[in-house]
Amino acid sequence: MVVLTVTLGLSALRSALSLLDALLAPVPLNQQTVALNAPGAQADLVDLAVQLVRVLQLVGWGALGAYLLVRGGIALRAVGLDRTRPGRDAAGAAGLAALIGVPGLGLYLVAQAIGVSVTVQPSVLDDTWWRTPVLLASAAANSWAEEVVMVGYLLTRLHQLGWSQNRALLAQALLRGAYHLYQGLGGFVGNVVMGLVFGRVWQRTNRLWALVGAHALIDVVAFVGYALLAGAVSWLP
Repeated sequence: MVVLTVTLGLSALRSALSLLDALLAPVPLNQQTVALNAPGAQADLVDLAVQLVRVLQLVGWGALGAYLLVRGGIALRAVGLDRTRPGRDAAGAAGLAALIGVPGLGLYLVAQAIGVSVTVQPSVLDDTWWRTPVLLASAAANSWAEEVVMVGYLLTRLHQLGWSQNRALLAQALLRGAYHLYQGLGGFVGNVVMGLVFGRVWQRTNRLWALVGAHALIDVVAFVGYALLAGAVSWLP
């Protein structure tokens, strides 16, 4: 509970409040926007520093989960954070990214079109020399933090507490969906499904790097792809 309070659990509470505020607003949900990577300062180099601090925070969240596992006597290789199967991990990451990413985009577009999700802007950063590197770093940091804390750490701890695999899997998936509630119903449902799939894959294969890689690929396509295509294609809100 302490780890979740200072990391993604607190994000879930903020996200729920954000959705409540959006629902109470006079503007329809699908006419509201939320930016995932937004400027944090007016001065260019200060903004770069702010973005890197955000990345560092996410890296720290994942490192906290990994550190506490090690302190608890669980080697990182026991949760799939080792270098013994790089080829299979990379192939698994690509497959998972395709399995989740393509239907996820379709779900978002449908949810936004029927008015149950806000318009998500993966990046509204200015077109500066550091935008793409920062978006790549943000994608990697997001994937590291979420998969280490939500899968490697949380599922391991729930197992130690005597929870069944299915009960732990459902709790993890619902929490993952909860901290995406600020995106609306589409973001919640999509991330619950992602949590169920990713969690079950880890329970069966015990390979966490594959999940981190898949999540990173999905975010890279979303962050960098949106930055390049926004305003250039008609189907992208």
